[in-house]
Amino acid sequence: MFPDDSYTLHTDLYQINMMQVYFEQNIHNKHAVFEVYFRKEPFQNGYAVFAGLERVIRYLNQFQFSETDLAYLKELGYPENFLNYLADLTMDLSVRSAREGDLVFANEPILQIEGPLAQCQLVETAILNIVNYQTLIATKARRIKTVIEDEPLLEFGTRRAQEMDAAIWGTRAAFIGGANATSNVRAGKLFGIPVSGTHAHSLVQAYGNDYQAFKAYAKTHRNCVFLVDTYDTLKIGVPAAIQVAKELGDQIHFQGVRIDSGDMAFISKKVRQQLDDAGFTEAKIYASNDLDENTILNLKMQKAKIDVWGVGTKLITAYDQPALGAVYKIVSIENEKGEMEDTIKLSSNAEKVSTPGKNRFGASLLKKKGSRKETTSRLLTKMSVS
Repeated sequence: MFPDDSYTLHTDLYQINMMQVYFEQNIHNKHAVFEVYFRKEPFQNGYAVFAGLERVIRYLNQFQFSETDLAYLKELGYPENFLNYLADLTMDLSVRSAREGDLVFANEPILQIEGPLAQCQLVETAILNIVNYQTLIATKARRIKTVIEDEPLLEFGTRRAQEMDAAIWGTRAAFIGGANATSNVRAGKLFGIPVSGTHAHSLVQAYGNDYQAFKAYAKTHRNCVFLVDTYDTLKIGVPAAIQVAKELGDQIHFQGVRIDSGDMAFISKKVRQQLDDAGFTEAKIYASNDLDENTILNLKMQKAKIDVWGVGTKLITAYDQPALGAVYKIVSIENEKGEMEDTIKLSSNAEKVSTPGKNRFGASLLKKKGSRKETTSRLLTKMSVS
């Protein structure tokens, strides 16, 4: 890897090709407005939940071509005068945006990028990369949270995410969408998200039986949630958890048990009965095992006795719809007279016809050069990047 590697080249080649055209034709500093929107709500939903602004702003604030970036572009054959322009490039963009967590809808702008044409063009790929993924995950989390309402939603998806960046930023997006905590410790550190975790089947396997494993865990951790389905949930796991909880009494906080397999509705009812009969009526039943809003709704219809929901794969990967399809279109550009002209993209596919003209956003939160001024609007964020 390169010691000065940056996200500046996290773009499609044609963006740099277009920048070169603008530069050579001396229109690279023409004022332009681009907007991000999606054409159809994900998951056949009536809305989406916006996320990604935090990373977009980090990306723009850190934007600079490094020495190795420029050296690589030189290897690709770009001319020296264009490379000198890139080396001296300083971002001068304004960003208007929905706030993270807002409900957003199809064919309405969720981000508006305004500034020099070449700069607006270059950042398209990264912005879409960020917003498409994070908005999708936030929306999926909100759908799950809508089903479980006030019951806790734990994000457990890191190991199934598409690589490490997706795990970190997907966790944050899930939190924006309504998740209460995450298993990802780094996400907790970076973003202040509450972290939550129990233990794996390997702990029980390492000790050879549930009782010894649970007791060892309880001697190390005061807050205890025992995973009870390594061997036999009802005959071995839950009885062992109850035995340890009774033996250690007030030395631990027996929070509950987790089930990760089997007929969740039937087993959860039996587990609830076992815990109640043993006097642990406040102990919670945690569930995981490829859950999503549909399986959770089905379990609720069966009156499953589950209190806390751990959702991983189908949340962090947006399993049933892996792409949002947001686009980034130019809507206005400066003409030869210095006036702004609306632009439109035409297509035989009606859904691909763009909406011309800069959309009006309301009052906004303004952040410029380190200062922050609050206004009355809750809907908009406006930032200047320079």
